[in-house]
Amino acid sequence: MTRNSSVTARKSILLASAAAAAFLAIPAAAQTAQEGADQTTSDDAGEGDVIVVSGYRESLERAIDIKRDTIGFSDSIVATDIADFPEQNLSEALQRVPGVTIERDKGLGTRVNVRGLPTEFTHVQINDLATASGSGGRDVEFDIFASELVQTVTVYKSPTAAQEEGGIAGIVDIRTARPFDFSGSRIVGSVEGAYNSISEEIDPQASLLVSQTWGPFGVLLSAAYGKRTNRTDSNSGINFRPISRWTDRGNAQTDQAIAVLERDAGIILDPADDDQTSRIVFLDKVGDRIYLNDQERLGFSGSLQYKPSDELSVTFDAFLGSYDSTEDEYDAAAYSASSRSTLDVIHDYDDTTLADYGIVVLRDVSYTATQHEFLSKERVNETNYRQFGGELNWAPGNWTIDMLGGYSGADKSSDYANLKHVAYAPSRTRYTETGGETIPSDDPASFDMYNSPSSYLFEAYETTYEEISDDKYAAQIDIGRSFDRGSLLGLSSVHIGARYTDKTKERNYGEEKIQGPTPGDSSYVNERTLADSDLMDVIDIVGGKDYQARDLTWQQISNGYARDFFRPDGFLSPFDDGQFYRVKEKTWAAYGMVNFDFDLGSMPVLLNAGARYIKTDIRSSGFFQIQNSDGTTGYTDEPVSSDGDYDKLLPAINATIEVTDGLILRGAASQTLIRPALTDLAYKRTASFNDFRFTDGNPGLKPTYADQWEAGAEYYFGSGGLLAASYFWKNIEGVVQNELTGVVRDVTKYNANGTIDGVYDFDVYQPVNAEGSYDVSGVELVAVLPFGMFSRTFEGFGVNANVTFLDSSLTGESDIDVPTSPVGLADSVYNITGFYDQGPFQVRVSFNRKGAYVERIERNMYPVYRDAYGQFDFSASYQMTPSLRVELQAINFTDEPTTGYTIDPSFPTTYEFSGSRISLGVRAQF
Repeated sequence: MTRNSSVTARKSILLASAAAAAFLAIPAAAQTAQEGADQTTSDDAGEGDVIVVSGYRESLERAIDIKRDTIGFSDSIVATDIADFPEQNLSEALQRVPGVTIERDKGLGTRVNVRGLPTEFTHVQINDLATASGSGGRDVEFDIFASELVQTVTVYKSPTAAQEEGGIAGIVDIRTARPFDFSGSRIVGSVEGAYNSISEEIDPQASLLVSQTWGPFGVLLSAAYGKRTNRTDSNSGINFRPISRWTDRGNAQTDQAIAVLERDAGIILDPADDDQTSRIVFLDKVGDRIYLNDQERLGFSGSLQYKPSDELSVTFDAFLGSYDSTEDEYDAAAYSASSRSTLDVIHDYDDTTLADYGIVVLRDVSYTATQHEFLSKERVNETNYRQFGGELNWAPGNWTIDMLGGYSGADKSSDYANLKHVAYAPSRTRYTETGGETIPSDDPASFDMYNSPSSYLFEAYETTYEEISDDKYAAQIDIGRSFDRGSLLGLSSVHIGARYTDKTKERNYGEEKIQGPTPGDSSYVNERTLADSDLMDVIDIVGGKDYQARDLTWQQISNGYARDFFRPDGFLSPFDDGQFYRVKEKTWAAYGMVNFDFDLGSMPVLLNAGARYIKTDIRSSGFFQIQNSDGTTGYTDEPVSSDGDYDKLLPAINATIEVTDGLILRGAASQTLIRPALTDLAYKRTASFNDFRFTDGNPGLKPTYADQWEAGAEYYFGSGGLLAASYFWKNIEGVVQNELTGVVRDVTKYNANGTIDGVYDFDVYQPVNAEGSYDVSGVELVAVLPFGMFSRTFEGFGVNANVTFLDSSLTGESDIDVPTSPVGLADSVYNITGFYDQGPFQVRVSFNRKGAYVERIERNMYPVYRDAYGQFDFSASYQMTPSLRVELQAINFTDEPTTGYTIDPSFPTTYEFSGSRISLGVRAQF
C-alpha cells in the first residue's frame, strides 16, 4: 500500500468511526465551572483513579485530592490537565508532573524520565496492565498515545507491595474513561487545526466520545485522530575527534599532521603518547540538515461496564490504535577526518578554555581531503498497539475481591534508506558562534561543497529494515479484609494477592546496499554523479520557510525520486540472522500487605506495610556467528537458546501523619528493581576471529536493584492550594557492564582460502551485573496557589509550580578524566503555570525548563551536553455557550532553539529549530 492510499484508508476508517459516534474528547473540556458540580466520582475508582470535572482549577483540586489520599508519594494530572494544556502528546503533558522530565526529538516529547533516571527505569501501565512497546527495549514511546484517549495519569514514586514491580524511577499509571465515570448520556466532540511556523502546514485533529448508561449497564466508545507535519532545521553533528586519527597511522599523513601542529600551534607531539593525542582535538564533522516529519495517529478506546450496585462492577476495556511517521532528512555534511585527509593549515586554536583538562581545540583548520557528503534519508515507521482487559471489583461486606486479566501488544516496523553521494576535496572547517561551517580553503583544488553536484559520486543507496513485536499477558487477584477503626493495633485491612505475567519480545533486522540497477550490480559506484539525478532546491522539496539555522540553501535529491529510481518495487532489506533475538519472560508474584489506621495522640496515622515476592524465568534465543570450513563467516542453522532465572523479596512501607488539619508528614521506604535490557539478555553471539573473541548476550543477568526512601511535608489549603516539599534518596546496585566471563577452548580458525589457520582459545565477553552501587538523591518542591484564597480581588488567578533538584554520586565516566554527571541527569527541572479561570474565560501561560545534561560521552572521552532548555506554552479558551467552547493554543510560541556543546558552551555541537505550533479548535458537548 502506498503512503497516500494508507492515509486515505485511515481517513475512511475515521469517518466511519465518527458516524458510529466513536471519537473521544475529554468531556470536561466543554463544561462550564457551574456544571462541574454535577460531575461525580466513580465509587469503584481505585487508588489514584479520579473522574474528570470541569474547569482547570477544579482539575487541579482533583489532582491534589489524589496526592493527599494516596498512602505513598505520587503526583497526578486529570483529563482537563491533558486536554487543556497546550500539549502535543501524552509525554508533553507528563512534563508538568514534579520530578518528571521528557526527552525531545526534533521539538517533540517522546520518552519520559522520572527523577533523572533513564526511561527504561520507569514502569508504565494502562488500566493496571503493563504497556507493550514498539521500542527494542523496555522503554515506552509515549508519542504513540493520543492524550485525548486518557482520563487520568498518576506517577507513583513510592510503591506498595500490591503494585507491579519493574520501575526503580517510578510507576506511570494511565487510566482511560469508563461509562459510569459519567451520569446518563454523554457526547463530546472536538475539531482543531494546528499550524507549524516552519513547515507552514495546517494539520487536522479531531476527537469524539459517546457514553451511555442503562440501569446497571454502560457503554463508552471513543476515538482520536491527528496529523502533525513538523520541520526541523539543524546545524549540528559537530564533534571532537582526537588527532590520533592521523598520528596513529605511521605514514605520510602522520608526518604532515605532526609538522603542521608544530608549525602553526607550537605543539610538539609524541604520536606514541595516547594521552597526549587524545587531548588534541579537531572538528570531526559539520553538517546542515533539514528534517520533515509527517505523523499520523489514530486511536480508539472502548469500555463495557456492568455495575448493579456500589459493591459490584465488571468491566471490559479496549485501547488500540496506530502511529505512523515518515521522516525525510536532507543532509549536507563535511567529514574532516576522512581516511584520505590530514591537517593542511591551522588558522586558529584554543589552548585555554579546556586547559584544566589539558585539551587543545583546533578551532579553524584547512584539511587536505575532506569527505563531503550529500545524503537523502527516509525513515518510515509504523506502530500498531492494542490492549484488552477485563476487571472484576466486588466488595461483599468487609471483604473485597479484585480480579484482573488482559493482553497488551505492539508491533513496529522501521524502513530506512540513505542515498549517499561523496566528494573528496581540500576544505576549511571552523566553529561559528552557534555551530560550525565548511568553506573553500586556499587550495586551488577546493570547491563550494553546496554548489558542485557534478563533483559528488554515487556511493550507495543504503537500506535497513526492522520489525519488533511485543506481547504481554497478565492475570491478577487481590483479596482484602477490612476491619473497623479501633481494632487490634489499629489494623484497618489486610490484603493478599498474586499476579502472573508472560512477556515475549522478538526483533528482526537486516541491511542491504543497492549500488546498481540490479541485485549484485555495482555499476553506479564512482560513475553516477549527484548531477545525474533530478535535483531540487531543498526548500522546494520540504516546503515552508527558508532554512532557519543559517543563511544557506542547496540542491538535493528528493526521497520520492530516490525511492522510485534506486529501489526495486517491493524491496525490503533481508533479515540478518545475527541481529535476531527473542526474549521470553514469565513472572509469578505474590504479596501480602497490611494497613493500619490509628491516632498518635491527636494526630491520625496511616501505615501501609507489605512485601512482594517475585520469581522470573527467562528463555532467550539468538543465532551464533561461526566460521565455515571454507573460511567464510556464517551462523548456526537454528537459534541457540539459554535460560536464566531469579527471585527476590521486595519490602515496602509507607506512612502518613496528619499533624494538624491540612499538614501531613509523609514517609516511605522500599526496595525496587528494573529488569535487564532485552538487548543484554538476547542470547546471540558475534565473533571477532582476528581478536579471538566472542561477544554473547546473557540471559542469566539479574535485575538492577534500588534501596530507596523518601520523606516530605505537605500542607493542603481548604481552597484547593498546596505547598509540598520532599527529599528522596536511592542507592542503585547491579548496573550492567561488559566483562570477560569465560573461555571457549580449541576453536578452529580458518584462513580465507579454507585452510586451517590454527586452533585457539577464544575469550567470551558478556554483560554482567557489576559490583558496587551509586546514589541518586533530590528535592522536590510544589506550590499550587489560587490567589483568590488571599483576596477576592484575585479570584480566578493562580499559579501551579514545581521544581526538582537532582544529584548523583556517579561521576567520572570520561576515559580522560573529564568530570561528568550521569548521562541524561539534569541537576534541576522546573515548571510554572500562571492561570486565570473565571466564568467563560480560561487563560494559561506555562514555562518548562530542564537544566543542561550529558547527552553522551563522545568516544568515551568528551562529554557532549544538551543545553538547558526552556519553553513557553500558551492556552486560552472561551465558553461561548454551555455546549460550545473555542480554544487557542500555542506551543513554544517564542520559537526557542535546541542547542548543545562539547564540555564547554564555546564549542557548540547543535543549533536546531523546530518552530512553534499554533492551534485553533472548538469543543462541543451534548
